[in-house]
Amino acid sequence: MKTRAAVAERIEQLCKERGITINALSYSAGVANSTIKGIFYERSKNPGVVTIKKLCDGLDITLAQFFDTDTFNNLEQELQ
Repeated sequence: MKTRAAVAERIEQLCKERGITINALSYSAGVANSTIKGIFYERSKNPGVVTIKKLCDGLDITLAQFFDTDTFNNLEQELQ
């Protein structure tokens, strides 16, 4: 799995766990809905750490909690 897909998958997982929509996350995080959708539909080739931090704030978690999953721990090196 590529990092971009892992980020999108993690956001989706966290929203489902909290029972919130992407629109609700957009509002609580102060991130444009189009930015989040860009991550999901891979229009955003490299979602920035500032954006991910804002999403974490909206989800009430830390960056460490966001990335502390088996998926991120087992990502293969991307040489592109």
